[in-house]
Order: sequence, then C-alpha cells, then structure tokens
Amino acid sequence: MKFLDQAKIYIQSGDGGAGCVSFRREKYIEFGGPNGGDGGKGGSVYIEAVPNLNTLIDFRYHQHFKAHKGQNGMGSDKTGCKGEDIIIKVPVGTEILADDQETLIVDMVEPGQRFLIAKGGDGGRGNAQFKTSVNQAPRYAEPGWPGQEMWVWLRLKVIADIGLVGMPNAGKSTFLSVVTKARPKIADYPFTTLHPNLGVAWIDNYEMVIADIPGLIEGAHEGVGLGDRFLKHVERCSALLHLIDITTEDVVGTYKAIRRELDLYNDVLAHKPEVVVLNKADALEPEELAEKQKELEKACGKKVFVISAVAKQGIFDCLREVNQYITRDRSLKEDIKIEVETENEPWSPLS
Repeated sequence: MKFLDQAKIYIQSGDGGAGCVSFRREKYIEFGGPNGGDGGKGGSVYIEAVPNLNTLIDFRYHQHFKAHKGQNGMGSDKTGCKGEDIIIKVPVGTEILADDQETLIVDMVEPGQRFLIAKGGDGGRGNAQFKTSVNQAPRYAEPGWPGQEMWVWLRLKVIADIGLVGMPNAGKSTFLSVVTKARPKIADYPFTTLHPNLGVAWIDNYEMVIADIPGLIEGAHEGVGLGDRFLKHVERCSALLHLIDITTEDVVGTYKAIRRELDLYNDVLAHKPEVVVLNKADALEPEELAEKQKELEKACGKKVFVISAVAKQGIFDCLREVNQYITRDRSLKEDIKIEVETENEPWSPLS
C-alpha cells in the first residue's frame, strides 16, 4: 500500500429540511388549524481517528464528502427525518488544517477520538409553530438552514517512539530491518527510501515503534529534498536516533549539518533527546573507529555508539540508551493524563 501523508478534501454538511405548510382537514371539523411539521436537521460530518490506518491513500480517490439533507416536514405535525451523518476515518496522528494550510482545526492523536468538523443545518419550522392568537391560520413555513461547506487539508504525522534521522545512505533502512520485522527497500545508492517506514522493536520486554524517514540534506528545513515533508514525522517521537556513516571523511561535519537542519526546522526537534550512532563499523579498522568516535564525542558532547547494522553489532546497546527517553516520556504522559482525569471528575455532594 502506497504511503500518502497529505490530502485535500471537500466537506459539506447537509441542509436542514423545509418546514411544511399544512392544515388539519377532517370531516365535521371546519377550522382544524395549521398542522405543518418541522423539517429534519441536516446530517453532520465527523472526523474519527482509528488505529488500523497508517496512510491517507484513500483520500486520493475519494475527495468529496457530503452529508444528507434533512427531510422536509409533513402534515399532521410530522417532523422530517434527520439527514444521515458522515464519519471520515483518518489515521491516528492526523492534523486537520484549514484551506490556508496554517490554521490548525484539530489534532487527532487519540484512537477513537471524534471531532465535529461540519454541523448539519437546522430544519425549518412548520406553519404550526407560527400560530398565534392574532394569526390562527399562518400560511408560512421556514426553509431549512444551509449546512457548512469547506475545503480542509489532512496532514499525517507518524506517531512513533524513535525517529531515525541522518544523511542519505547512512544505513537507516538496514538498521530498521535488523531490529524490527519491517522490510523497507535497501540499496547502495542515496534516497533509496522515498517515504517513511515504521517498525516495532522489543528491548528488555519494552516495545518501541521506530520511524525511518528518507535521508536529509542541506536545506531540508526549507523543503529541499522534501525535507520539511519528512521532518514532521519525527516531531511526535520521544527521542531521535541519529545515524552517521562512519566511512564518511568528515563525520563531525555530517553530524553538524543534520543538527543544523533540525534546529532550523522548529524548536520541538531542536530540543528533542538524541542518541548519536556511528554505523557501518565493520568497514573500518578498530584504530580508525576509535579515532572517529572520539572526534565525534568531543564535537557533540555526548556518548557516541558504534554499531554495524549489517553485522548486528552494538545495535541493542543504542536501543537500550534510547529506551530510557521513551520510558520517561511515557511516564510523563501518563501522569498528565491522570492529572487531567482527576481535575475533570464530576462533582459529588459526598466529596
């Protein structure tokens, strides 16, 4: 299934049904009075986040969503039926933006979360509603109120625990295929990965979701190489796993180039916890490995892990390191959730 992380759709809620002009007609009842019913309410449009979707590919072929119109009112004070609602299902992590692509309407981050995006129009009142002591036979009824219509953008941000970042051909896809059951395309040329890939890894009985995004190049924060489209997928991660090809002549320059793009993209990525990893250790001699590791540790001011994804050497050490950030982030989110639930407890006279 092709990965699609952005789509534009048209949404229209249903118009309300018109009220009815009707009068009671029965034998021996000469002046029965008005009995026109109200129109039914138009159908509304909802957005719902579901956990079993991971792409917006369905919206490439289905871009218009229109709810049903409410039924018109009828005689004998019969109210028209309500128009059927529409529920648009999107992957968890989808942002709904206005047509300007900047105004955020809602962020669908919880499975089962539902949001009313377009409310159906109210039904018009029938002539029975306008009866007064002065006007006992009104011949007027309201038309239904129009629904809402709009164009919105759906923008998917992958929800993962770890984000793999680095230059093209740094071995990110190989790493993902080794530690998870994901099978991304792997080849010996840059930009083999053209869309984000997800995989699930287990370390010390802890589950972690890893997102592999296409390689970044200079100017990625401005959209060069579609970098701005890819960087958004690691915004929600608990930590970044920064992979660097150890066979590169200037590993420090490569590290700083990626860090510069992350810092310029936004403050979220700039302050995201990071674990630095030198990959392809099997390609160099131990002395040269140690020299480049020491050089990079001095430049970034933190421990640098040396691994070989192909040979499966050292991969679990760096996963254990990044897992501490994931555990801390999950605990913090759980504490916030408990605090919010406590604040929203219903009032009780016994409390």
